[in-house]
Amino acid sequence: MDARLPGIGGLPPGTHPVGEKESLFERFPWLYAFCRDHLFQDDTPRITRALWPSGAPGEGSVLLELGCGPGFYARRLAGDLPQLRVTGIDLSGKQLERARALATADGLGNCSFERGDVYDLDRPDASAGALVASRLFTILADRETALEEMHRVLEPGGRCFVAEPCSALRASVPLHAMWMLAGALTFLGDKPRAYQEPARVSVMTGGEFDALIASQPWKDVRRWQSGRYRYAVCEKGGG
Repeated sequence: MDARLPGIGGLPPGTHPVGEKESLFERFPWLYAFCRDHLFQDDTPRITRALWPSGAPGEGSVLLELGCGPGFYARRLAGDLPQLRVTGIDLSGKQLERARALATADGLGNCSFERGDVYDLDRPDASAGALVASRLFTILADRETALEEMHRVLEPGGRCFVAEPCSALRASVPLHAMWMLAGALTFLGDKPRAYQEPARVSVMTGGEFDALIASQPWKDVRRWQSGRYRYAVCEKGGG
């Protein structure tokens, strides 16, 4: 998971704001990775159809997965589409370690991972043909700035795929599980720690989701809801 987080509105029992804040995603990377691999929905076929409706991407096309965590979509898309050059970006070094190990085990020479901030991507303007942001905005404090960065790095005619959960209860499962484990370890004698993650995720309403997407000057936008997720596919104009 990625980037600047809203302030914690209250720590779980047994934890206190002592010293520098840590990250739950760094301390329990395996727990979030388990949730990503086994509990979350797999939208890989939907992503492929949405980003390349007229066919497969061209040779050497660049795709970024933002807030990639263990690189679920980066690895699957790199495996399905070997002509892509895929990079997963996240702030959590531990998540990226797992992503790299899995990509290496799968022999994915076209898939890499790097540490980065979705508010300030280390990418030139118009340098990516496609972007994937799944479950990214639930823990971001400044959603519009992140989407503005996505628009900036997309090349003219490029598309981004956004998927956000509708249910706060379901969306909170990984974060709640990590908070529970942190609290249990503190109860068992671990030193009290403060974490940078919020106590709960923030799920957008339909209106908030539409307003966020509309904050950038897209050439074309398609939004819809299916099951437990809201989706948007946004195409950048110009060029």
